[in-house]
Amino acid sequence: QVQLVESGGGLVQAGGSLRLSCAASGRTFSDYAMGWFRQAPGKEREFVAAISRSGYATAYADSVKGRFTISSDNARNTAPLQMNSLKPEDTAVYLCAAAKRAYGFSRYADEYDYWGQGTQVTVSS
Repeated sequence: QVQLVESGGGLVQAGGSLRLSCAASGRTFSDYAMGWFRQAPGKEREFVAAISRSGYATAYADSVKGRFTISSDNARNTAPLQMNSLKPEDTAVYLCAAAKRAYGFSRYADEYDYWGQGTQVTVSS
């Protein structure tokens, strides 16, 4: 079992920044690729960013590319998401997820094994 806890969400004005954290406990963190997803009211869960277990490979949704950065810290068992130049359309509950895989990462929610509870991000215009 892997337990994931997100933090760092909040209310920010458009153009501002937030740094989300995903703290993992349980199994060996370095065995897992990590991903961030988001879900706005009335919308489906959508992929935001992912990072391989090695930390060398990353992927982003087109809507956040160039503004968001995912990283991983195997020593601290965290996978932060730095969000800059936030827009009102970024408003959503952000969830981190872990997928046990030998290499690479996934953009698909159903390929992740563990999920956090989520943290709310609200961007005002």
